[in-house]
Amino acid sequence: MEERPLPPPETRERAARRRFPGLANQISYARRFVERHLDGSPKATTATLLTSEIATNALTHSASGAPGGKFEVGIYVTAGWARVEVRDLGGGELPKAQHKDPYDVSEHGRGLDLVEALAAKWGAEPRGDGLGQLVWFELTWESGSTDTEA
Repeated sequence: MEERPLPPPETRERAARRRFPGLANQISYARRFVERHLDGSPKATTATLLTSEIATNALTHSASGAPGGKFEVGIYVTAGWARVEVRDLGGGELPKAQHKDPYDVSEHGRGLDLVEALAAKWGAEPRGDGLGQLVWFELTWESGSTDTEA
């Protein structure tokens, strides 16, 4: 889970950010936000799935899901690369993959295993402002590819 530095400012598009109320029904809006910014990317479907997993964790395991809570989604995109970040209000340990047995039938605990399996890189760290956590993932694809995922 080492962090790859962001591409230099001159090579990346400006980050798009949006804050959402800490309500379960906002997860679909977060997915659509990411999907719009990756429209035409072969990794758009993967990005929306992983955004859903991380945003759900933010609501379930942090103060973002408490009354009055919120979370923020940011996305950086450049040719063949995207990074999605979810900032929450903290309130627990930094998230980590559980590495569940594939035959385990429990309902919870697989979201970050999925992120780990599908993302080129991912990580979790305390926010620089001390007000919660930042969980991010990066996706890469062949530059110039616009085919949709299977």
